[in-house]
Amino acid sequence: MARRGPTVPLTEFQRALLATLAHTPTNDRYLAGGAAMHFAPNSTRYSDDLDFFHDSEARVASAFATDRATLERAGCAVAVELSLPGFVRAVVRRGDDATRVDWAHHSAWRFLPLVREALGGLLLHPMDLAINKVLALAGRDEPRDFVDILFVHERVLPLAGLCWAAVGKDPGLTPLSLLELLRRRGRYRPEDFARLRLAKPFDLAEAKHTWLAALADTDTFVRGRPAEECGCLYYAVPGERFVLPRSGEPVAEQGIVPHYGAPGGVLPRVADARIEGLDPA
Repeated sequence: MARRGPTVPLTEFQRALLATLAHTPTNDRYLAGGAAMHFAPNSTRYSDDLDFFHDSEARVASAFATDRATLERAGCAVAVELSLPGFVRAVVRRGDDATRVDWAHHSAWRFLPLVREALGGLLLHPMDLAINKVLALAGRDEPRDFVDILFVHERVLPLAGLCWAAVGKDPGLTPLSLLELLRRRGRYRPEDFARLRLAKPFDLAEAKHTWLAALADTDTFVRGRPAEECGCLYYAVPGERFVLPRSGEPVAEQGIVPHYGAPGGVLPRVADARIEGLDPA
């Protein structure tokens, strides 16, 4: 397994692979999943793999073939573990370092456009990563997802706003039905986190307290929002950021506009919206 660097959430080998693949001319391969979420140096968890997504299932096989050739020219060995229509999993090795890499198809429906990260490749927007993580936790009971959801709750947008927006990506859910699924999560023991590669020790008691408070706040929030706004993010024009609107006051009076997703994602309806540290692709 790849050696963990002392200060960054991606291993040095993973960063080297991203830099290598960033030179491949493509506008439809983007990093998502845990590695994308924890791309920043101040993140909390190291990802064991790299997840590359494509908007088209047909592009997965050809993109993998191109990336495989690029990696092999860079001195890497690429061993395919699984190959299915729209999905390829491989282990990439160079010397003593290794990491799992997935190439997969994913819907192009998202809230915001892809962004270009520091190494030159494309990255799913942090807001879409956070919303995807809410849906992932609702559908599976994984300690790593619990760590991640607390990270995005504190760093990206409170859980209430993520749940409200997430049903725009999955119309089969309502905010309350999604909340009910999330209430079934969080029943973990300290040993469940021992196998994760964390940047700092995980305080389960503190995490549980934060989680229960987030669930309660989410319940209050979703019951107080107008049904016609369901499935949106809320963008504060004055501060140029996504926020939770105050209850009992129309969003227009708060300088807030509802922001809905679309194929490929769209920027909020303001000029020169800025995303700190990342540029629209």
